[in-house]
Order: sequence, then C-alpha cells, then structure tokens
Amino acid sequence: MHRAVQILRELASGGPRLGVTELADRLGVAKPTVHALLRTLEIEGLVGQDRDSSKYQLGPNLVQLGNAYLDTHELRTRSLTWSDALANRTKEAVWVGVLTGDHVLIVHHAFRPEGAVQILEVGASIPWNTCALGKAVVASSPPDVRERLLAGELAVLTGASMTDRKALADQLEEVLKAGYALEDQESAIGDAGIASPVFDRSGEVAGAIGIVGPVERMLGESTRRELAVAVRETARNLSRDLGAPRRAAYAPGA
Repeated sequence: MHRAVQILRELASGGPRLGVTELADRLGVAKPTVHALLRTLEIEGLVGQDRDSSKYQLGPNLVQLGNAYLDTHELRTRSLTWSDALANRTKEAVWVGVLTGDHVLIVHHAFRPEGAVQILEVGASIPWNTCALGKAVVASSPPDVRERLLAGELAVLTGASMTDRKALADQLEEVLKAGYALEDQESAIGDAGIASPVFDRSGEVAGAIGIVGPVERMLGESTRRELAVAVRETARNLSRDLGAPRRAAYAPGA
C-alpha cells in the first residue's frame, strides 16, 4: 500500500507521464514490483497507460476520490455561504484552505463578483510560507507544528517569498496579535492576500479563509484595514458555524 501511494505521488509531482524504469529508480524497488503495482492501480482506474509511449499517468478515478473528499470536507461545506458573502462584500476572490504537510490545499474558491475570466483554483497546492492562508493557519497551530514548519524548507516562488526564518517567525507572532495574515506578491507577482484562521469545535485551527487580488487594490493602507476587518469577521462567523468555542472563534485583535 505504501509503495502504491508513492507511485501516485511520483506521478503527481514528477511530470505528466513516467515509465516503469523511471518509477522503479525513484522508489528504489525492482521493476517487476512496480509493474505489478501499476497493473493493480490501472485496474482500479487510479492510473492509466499511454498507448504511444507505454508510460503511466494518473487515472480518472482519482478525480472522483478528490471530489468525494471535497464534498465531505466540513470546512469546505460550511464555508460556501460565507465565502460568497465575503466575495460580495469585498469584491475580491475568496479562497478557503487547509494545511497538508508544508503546503496549503485550496478546498474552495468563490470567484470575484465582477471582472475578467477567472481560473478555478480548487485543488491548487501552495507552499505555506508564500500565502496568507498558510501563515494564518501556521500562526494558530500548536508550537511544535509551527517550529517544525519554520525549520523545514521554505519555498521560493517569487523574489518576495519569505525565507528568513526569524522574520517569518516574527510575522507569525504579528498574525496572532492582529487576527489576520498578509501576503504581498510572495506566491505570484502582482497578487496579494489577506486571510484569517478558522477554528473547529475542538478549538483547534481547521484552516483559513481569505481574499486574493491585485496588490494595488488589496494593500493600500485604508483599504487593507477595511478588507482585514471583513476577512476576520467572516472567519469568526465560520468558526462559530463549525462549533468553535467562543475563545477560539474570536481571534486576538478581533
């Protein structure tokens, strides 16, 4: 089972298609073992083989599994109405994300009410240190989680991505005080983000909700404060909807 999962991860991150030899080299196992695993995964529709190259790629049944995960994810389900309301209030796109390893997985995306064609970002995975969602979640996570992520690899997506561990740790402390996190062109040039943590019924951080948009619209001094209030209030209401205790639903500075 573990090796089958490794194969799926390699196919997800190593390129559109990989052959048996390539996968065997990456996993450090014999080719017959990899081939047997691939045949099983292919029968289940989790991988498919390209007829021309004989290489393997991810299969269509993974989409069904992914959709099932999203459909049963409580934070995503509870966030639908609140995300639409926040998008209408701020006139910006809204993302809801959860921490998976050292990345944030986007589980819901409410489009900006007006503007050009937009790309659905559900399923996107973003390094935690490069986005407001990630900073909001990590700042509110237990100390051991925070320390582990700060000590780990810090991704660089743009020249503004934060890799100074001390500066990032200081920023996380500010997030705790303010109740929201900021991103200034750290994952994409020209884009900014404002996000607040969301808590569940146990009082633990469940994820984050935030807005994303052009930096010139998001981070002007007066605009930023107004948008931050809207994000923080929405996160607080969403936390209540998830059954969070009052002390958790009210972020510091709220």
